[in-house]
Formats: sequence, structure tokens, C-alpha cells
Amino acid sequence: MANETLDGLKVAILVTDGFEQVEMTEPRKALDEAGAKTRLVSPKDGNVKAWDFTDWGETFPVDLALGEARPEDFDALLLPGGVINPDTLRTLPDAIAFVKAFFDAGKPVASICHGPWTIIEAGAARGRRMTSWPSLKTDLQNAGATWLDEEVVVDGGLVTSRKPADIPAYNRAVLELFGSARAEPREATAE
Repeated sequence: MANETLDGLKVAILVTDGFEQVEMTEPRKALDEAGAKTRLVSPKDGNVKAWDFTDWGETFPVDLALGEARPEDFDALLLPGGVINPDTLRTLPDAIAFVKAFFDAGKPVASICHGPWTIIEAGAARGRRMTSWPSLKTDLQNAGATWLDEEVVVDGGLVTSRKPADIPAYNRAVLELFGSARAEPREATAE
């Protein structure tokens, strides 16, 4: 992954309480190490609390409130899973509009585990090849997607993965896909 350079790439990571900790921290670390600028976007103010496999995990500061986040200010979107996080996000019109805006603009999106629930709700699953946590198979099929039991599935500007054990392959695919949307070099501004 060291050969991927994402300098200047701005990535929104949409979460609320209950996201699977490793599904946010490991991809975020890979993106940051490749030079991307990641920001936690949330409908919650202050902090969000992760889920760590079987119990509550660490707390993370929210970088940007969802109500203030503008999809046009980002180059790519990361959707961690967990059960609680995407189940809550898919009920929030602002969160769904945020996700839909990335698909409408043709920007790359990465989602793992239960994260595809928000993609379904945004109307962006139809006609795509996707994977997810196995319990979402029927949900994705009912939304018009072709579900595959593979560690990573890339379909155009979307990369999906099944579970934490798939994160090494997921991270490689995310870096490659997001690299295709590398931001144009920006002029340095005087501060």
C-alpha cells in the first residue's frame, strides 16, 4: 500500500454511534498514511462511540457535523459498518442525501459489513455487484444488486467488503479506487 499516494484527496467518513471500530480505524489509517485527508462526519455533535466486536469501544471526535458537511467538498466517501451505525444512518434523511450525493456525482464510495444499508436507502444498489455481511444478502438482492460472497467486490466507483477479516484486501481496493479520484493539486494559500 505504500506505493499509493493520495495526497490532496479529501475523504468523508460517515458514522454515528455503534460503527464497528476496526472498520473505521484501519481504513482511515491506510488512507491517512497514503496522504489522504480524512474527516469523521456525523449527525452527532462532539464525539461518536465505536462498537468493538462484542461491546462498546473507543470514543472518537467528530470532525464535521453532518448538517455542515458538503459532499462537493470531498473526493470520496467511506461507510464503515457495524449494525447500529448504518441502521441508524439509513433512517436519517440528511445522511441518505449525503450518501446519494456521492453516487450522483460519480465519486468513489467504499462500504464494509452492514454499511451497504445506507447505499440501499440512497437508491444506489440497483444493478451493482456488491458484497456485505451475509445477513444483508437478501436486502441487497431485493434492492436490485447482485450479491457475491467475496472478500472485496469493486463495481465501477463502489468497493464493498464483508467483514473485519477482509480489511487488508478491502484497504488495498479502497486505496486503488480512491486513487482514481485523486484530487487535483491545490495551490497553497497564504495563511
